Amino acid sequence: MKSPKLYIGTAGWSYKDWHPSFYPFTQTKGRSWLQFYSTYFNMVEVNATYYTYLKDSIVKSWLKQTEEHPEFQFTVKLHNDFTHKRNYGTEEIKRVKDNLELLKAEDKLGGILIQFPYSFDCNDASIDYLRCLIETFEEYNKFVEVRHKSWQNKKAKTVTFCTIDQPQVGESIEFNPVAGNKMAYIRFHGRNTDAWRKSITDFGKKQSYDEQNARYQYLYSPGELVEIEQKLKEIYDKVNKIFIVMNNHPKGDAVANAFELLHFLKNRIKIKMPDTILKSYPRLKEFAIN
Repeated sequence: MKSPKLYIGTAGWSYKDWHPSFYPFTQTKGRSWLQFYSTYFNMVEVNATYYTYLKDSIVKSWLKQTEEHPEFQFTVKLHNDFTHKRNYGTEEIKRVKDNLELLKAEDKLGGILIQFPYSFDCNDASIDYLRCLIETFEEYNKFVEVRHKSWQNKKAKTVTFCTIDQPQVGESIEFNPVAGNKMAYIRFHGRNTDAWRKSITDFGKKQSYDEQNARYQYLYSPGELVEIEQKLKEIYDKVNKIFIVMNNHPKGDAVANAFELLHFLKNRIKIKMPDTILKSYPRLKEFAIN
């Protein structure tokens, strides 16, 4: 079986609680977490763009920090003005595209992630809205995350629907790897069902950082990862590229699981890892490069 190009990483990289479980130093001037991260992974999903419109200088700094790794890819989450508030205009479109073009010019743009909330179910109005966004960003690879199971098994000619792994709460879409446009985009949110249910109950309440992210606190077991490996390989013959994003970020669990999936999906080769992650997650030592 011919293996597709694998891009494996995490959702975001700038987490204070990844020190010292992954990062051996605190982030200071001259010591870049992104530079360190890109030594071990070949992609990252940018989450900051969901919350704010970034200055060009910030994107240029990412390119500088990853310049030693020309194949490194950024996938960029679209601002919530487009997906949750659904209120945007030409200025917002321009600000997004300015950032995307900087990455595209250096061949470091994997695509844009268009992430809709659970409430965005499949109906005529939603389809029309999505079609408009597709046309607006037609020049880029587009990965669409929908969470309501009414979208299950839907396909589109010009986008790749995401596969997501999350607790099966309510009418949530099921984990079923799908391919579209010769690509697949897989996101892992963890399986912390109790915390996920609580996050729904507490929606809109004032919460601490830890409370906001508790639903993502989950370390996939080796057994779960082997099952995931087998499911992913079922679509190998349908795709040229697979983007795999671990979003179970609290305490560095996403990093540990990303290393494990690298090992499993790359025919169980030994993986280069920093001593910090091996100390925090001893089970990784058996497939780490000595």
